[in-house]
Amino acid sequence: MKKSFRLIPMVILVTAMIAVNGARAQIQVVTTLQDLRSITESIGGELVEVFAIATGYQDPHFVDPKPSYILKLSKADMFVTVGLDLESGWVPPLLESSRNAEILRGAVGYVDASENVPLLEVPTSISREGGDIHIFGNPHYWLDPVRGKIIAENICRGLIRVDPEHEKIYRQNLKIFREEIDRKLTEWVRRMLPFKGTKVVAYHNAWPYFEQRFGFQVVEFLEPKPGIPPTASQLAKVIETMKREGLKIIISSPYFRPQSADLVAKNVGGGIVVTLATSVGAEEEIVTYMDLFDRNTQFLIDALEQAGGSAGD
Repeated sequence: MKKSFRLIPMVILVTAMIAVNGARAQIQVVTTLQDLRSITESIGGELVEVFAIATGYQDPHFVDPKPSYILKLSKADMFVTVGLDLESGWVPPLLESSRNAEILRGAVGYVDASENVPLLEVPTSISREGGDIHIFGNPHYWLDPVRGKIIAENICRGLIRVDPEHEKIYRQNLKIFREEIDRKLTEWVRRMLPFKGTKVVAYHNAWPYFEQRFGFQVVEFLEPKPGIPPTASQLAKVIETMKREGLKIIISSPYFRPQSADLVAKNVGGGIVVTLATSVGAEEEIVTYMDLFDRNTQFLIDALEQAGGSAGD
């Protein structure tokens, strides 16, 4: 009897060790953005544990490197980046400090999510006078769900490289993800169709992919040049354009201060500022990649309906 009781702690210890080892068996993935995290979780399921560096309400161009990020990267099996120089100010020092050769560019665990993605606004010439120009093209491609399917394919290939044993599971999850995008896209496009061609203004040039997919037009920006804060002369120009063309909608993002957009909206009469989420996690209800488009299409539709539908057609 005493012997059987002595066995109980041993059984508990062995069970705990199995549980710990099971947890460690998950593929450790670090992504730059929450959107990449969400897609990776869709493809990897229970086989992956994913950490995203940037928050959903943070400007992805500017993220402060923290020691905790370096620790995460040092233990990662795979790293997923937007690429196209979006994170060029903060990713390189983090990767270098991690001392993890398996997740450096060209290594088995490095995934550039932009691979094979058709890009917009690829500059034909580079000049500092153009402001914050992305030399490889506009990097906000994840804001198109169709391109999101390509992102998922890139992530799937990365997971297979680091964990070939579960290739079948990853490919099946990719198939499910693609089918869900196709199903949801039909709904999103149908709901946006009445507003096709509607002209709007945006704070920053973050929306060309979203704009192309859903059929509206951004015709002016509050920033005089990409990455340059709004100036009084630029705001006056935007107000004049909006009044002349009867535009009402100004699209902003969670990380921009509202004063400039609110000023323009007030001066055009009946102007509406709609804050669209640029990433998963920008709001509590945006938990998944699908939620991002559910929320953004609904918010934009509500604003367009409030503004009278198709102003500026």
